[in-house]
Amino acid sequence: MPEDVSNHVGLFDRFATKASEFAARAPFFLLCILLVLIWAPSIIWLPMETWQLIINTTTTIITFLMVALLQNTESRNDAAIQQKLNAIANGLADLMQHTAKEDPDSTDLDECRDQLRRAVGLEEDEST
Repeated sequence: MPEDVSNHVGLFDRFATKASEFAARAPFFLLCILLVLIWAPSIIWLPMETWQLIINTTTTIITFLMVALLQNTESRNDAAIQQKLNAIANGLADLMQHTAKEDPDSTDLDECRDQLRRAVGLEEDEST
């Protein structure tokens, strides 16, 4: 439930969020294009091995760090979405229970409510 979620966001999580927001915008893409345009003419002045080593190392490091940052942000977003879905499912189950009290002959509603309650937290039992 929302009250179970801490409002405290760690330093790394805040950094990962800001980095993800920056990487998702056009200025970051333009910066990457600018970097390639500055780097590309260096093929004339540097030996081929040095030239390839520079670009391969740089892009590998950037890719490695971006994957870690984006994965952090994605995992936190997935957890928040799952908590929201669980809260909606709990609220709907409560509403179904309230409706079932008004109509004692509604066995289908009871079964649906029980299935919905079992579905809350199911993501923790799922395996890939």
